[in-house]
Amino acid sequence: MGLNNSQHQAIIREYEQRQNACREKNVSRYIEVCNKLPDYPFIEKEIATLSVDSGKKLLHGDKDILVKYNKELDFLIMKKNNLLKTGGFPSNYLDPIYICGDCKDTGYIDNQKCHCFKNATIKLLYKQSNLDEVLQKENFDTFSFDYYSKEYIDTKSNLNAKELVEDAVFSCKNFINQFNKIFQNIYIYGNVGTGKTFLLNCIAKELLQKEHSVLYFTATDLLNILITSAFNKNDSDSNNLRELVYNCECLIIDDLGTELTNSAVETQLFICINERLQSQRPVIISSNLSLNHIKDRYDERISSRISGNYQILRIIGEDIRIQKSRII
Repeated sequence: MGLNNSQHQAIIREYEQRQNACREKNVSRYIEVCNKLPDYPFIEKEIATLSVDSGKKLLHGDKDILVKYNKELDFLIMKKNNLLKTGGFPSNYLDPIYICGDCKDTGYIDNQKCHCFKNATIKLLYKQSNLDEVLQKENFDTFSFDYYSKEYIDTKSNLNAKELVEDAVFSCKNFINQFNKIFQNIYIYGNVGTGKTFLLNCIAKELLQKEHSVLYFTATDLLNILITSAFNKNDSDSNNLRELVYNCECLIIDDLGTELTNSAVETQLFICINERLQSQRPVIISSNLSLNHIKDRYDERISSRISGNYQILRIIGEDIRIQKSRII
């Protein structure tokens, strides 16, 4: 799932298109200003001439030129801003336009990938893994409560299946609405086929539409990536994905408990969960395992992090796939 060369080039082309579009908009604005304010280009020319002349004088040893230059430059800038104001333009109307002001649409800050580059990477991975298509089908608009019976009672809470899933959906929507305001994690568990993955996809789509960076993995795929990265430092794909796993705004782990478990796997799972807790980056986990089963299966450090730092949501009911097969 790492970026190959063609995928990387696709993102670079996207940045080039951004830059071209912004330059065209800048040119369009400049033409607009010059058409409305014919004197504007002459002030620009005065500023350019002042800079060249002052530079020559500085090279010839005129040490006092900088004070004079700054004074004249401030006057010309004020004159230019006043002229823009008379034309009804804000003073920054002709400043360079960027979609991402942090990296100025280059994708990099000091040779490090900008947050916008990481977001673009995640969106591309979603699209090319067919999850983009899945999210068009599985979202809150298509979520149905009809598969959850009021007759199916949870003995732990005395709530029925429909009441439990209504509470779960409410909590998930609250998680989305409070995102970046309140740090939250969610653990959704229940028997097979009750719509846990569907609910994860609902959250993913909402967050992606709000321009948040979201990564989705099955537990097996995630831990394979983390193990490969931990034991093979030369695997650039896994190392790049590991960085995204730790730094994306929301990490979704589906079907925790289905992966093969050993001490190395547990260590990587703990590191991932713990690091994201420390950096206050949310994680959403789905599993067939209750908290008691989590304690039995995993290291105590993992179960304590989940039980102490996650909102626990339970979904029960008859397997939705079986219900759909009856209808067909």
